[in-house]
Formats: sequence, C-alpha cells, structure tokens
Amino acid sequence: MNIESYKLGERLDSFNYQEVRNDILAILEKGCSAVLDMTACNYISSTGLRVLLYSKKMAASKELKLYLVGLNADVKDIMNVTGFDLFFDSFCTMDECLQAIKN
Repeated sequence: MNIESYKLGERLDSFNYQEVRNDILAILEKGCSAVLDMTACNYISSTGLRVLLYSKKMAASKELKLYLVGLNADVKDIMNVTGFDLFFDSFCTMDECLQAIKN
C-alpha cells in the first residue's frame, strides 16, 4: 500500500479548509492512502470536521485509507464529543501508525 503523510498547521477551519482539502485529495488522487499528522493542530472547527469526513469518504471510494496521528487533548475532545472519533483510525505517533499499517 502506498502511503503519504500530510502535516496540518495549527488550525483546520474556514480560513484554510480548501487548501487542506485539496492537498489531501491530491494525495488520494495519486492512489496513496493518507496519514494526517495533526501534532501541530490545536483547533478544528465544524468546517474542518467536514473536511476530514469528506476526505475519509473519498479515500474509501478509492479503496484507500485515511489515518490521523497526534491529536492533542483539545482536538481529541472535539472528535469525541461529535462522535467523529468513531470514524477514524487514530494513533498517538507516526511510528505507532506506520507499525499498525504494516500489520
């Protein structure tokens, strides 16, 4: 399986969602599964959540995967409260993610 990582900035919201969405879709268009490194991301809005969900659906439609890595406590809380944590494979570190993918 081909995998490519993408590092998000401090926020995923209405100001940058189009760039992030386009970057993730570009990875998927190459036929690669995407690992989103979210260690720097400390805020995600409802628009950002929609980007993640849309990207997950696009990956699935291409029989690819979308993984999340390094969610901080605030983002993890948002994911838990909204139930989005149930839709994504999430890992604490990149090494943990890559190890799980290999197995």
